[in-house]
Amino acid sequence: MTIPPDHPAIPTPKVGVLLINLGTPDAPDAKSVRRYLAEFLSDRRVVEIPPLVWQPILRGVILTTRPKKSAHAYQQVWTDDGSPLAVHTRATAQALQVAMGDMVRVDWAMRYGNPAIADRLAAMKAAGCNRILLAPLYPQYSAATTATANDAAFAALKAMRWQPAIRTLPPYHDDPAYIAALVASVERHVAALDFTPDALLASFHGMPERTLHLGDPYHCQSVKTVRLLREALSLPVHMSFQSRFGRARWLEPETEATLTDLVKNGVRNIVVITPGFSADCLETLEEIALRAKDVFLAQGGENFAYLPCLNASADAIILYQRLMSRELSGWID
Repeated sequence: MTIPPDHPAIPTPKVGVLLINLGTPDAPDAKSVRRYLAEFLSDRRVVEIPPLVWQPILRGVILTTRPKKSAHAYQQVWTDDGSPLAVHTRATAQALQVAMGDMVRVDWAMRYGNPAIADRLAAMKAAGCNRILLAPLYPQYSAATTATANDAAFAALKAMRWQPAIRTLPPYHDDPAYIAALVASVERHVAALDFTPDALLASFHGMPERTLHLGDPYHCQSVKTVRLLREALSLPVHMSFQSRFGRARWLEPETEATLTDLVKNGVRNIVVITPGFSADCLETLEEIALRAKDVFLAQGGENFAYLPCLNASADAIILYQRLMSRELSGWID
């Protein structure tokens, strides 16, 4: 059959991988942070309070007072190239593109803020990606992270007449390649320190305790990650949860309280990792590397080191290449 001369151009079919991270404001100012928080905190997966109750609170006191405070926190970690989360996620996509080669088109998006998931999916489809792996970069599954990223992608697909075939990356909290990447990163960074740590603290993003009782596997998967790290590392490994918000009961133990208890129990030199985060961001660089450090030293600790996330390191790219290649089995050789 001859293609009519006015037929739209047909791109060469491709396989795509869309790396997805949580999100970031466009700039470290109150206006940008307010816009970002309004989107983030309006997600029913993130705040499971009926909108009739929650929205007046959000639009009232929270979006009136919190943006200025959060903007100040962002200003402390913002880089010349932008938000750390965006910088590291973009670099990861670029490095993974090189590792995967021409068979795969690698792109990246944010669940909240820019670049938006819907925009990048449309661009990938326009470039010929008729098979796409959605890859939320969350090692441990949570409805408030993995599920909502997939929700946004499926919502975008719903508006497409001609949808690409879709696969989703499962959680990889206990994948040997993930544990190996963490161990290699920890050992490399510890070896470069000018002190010998007494212990390692693995701090995970907090979740309301009710999410555990509702069936969210996040807590259990975080515990397993720590167990596997304990088996692989020579350091004593402790765990905690950070980033509490609101008055609800959250997963325990809390990070700053744990640091205080560790000092009381004789730990004077500590390293902290955040194995629930794939890339450094506000919660790791400001909350842990700055605020948690201040707490530890104020309580009598002597040496504190925050070890960076995998980011776009060689360990990370090896991990992602293995994960993506496995999930793309049958789509690529």
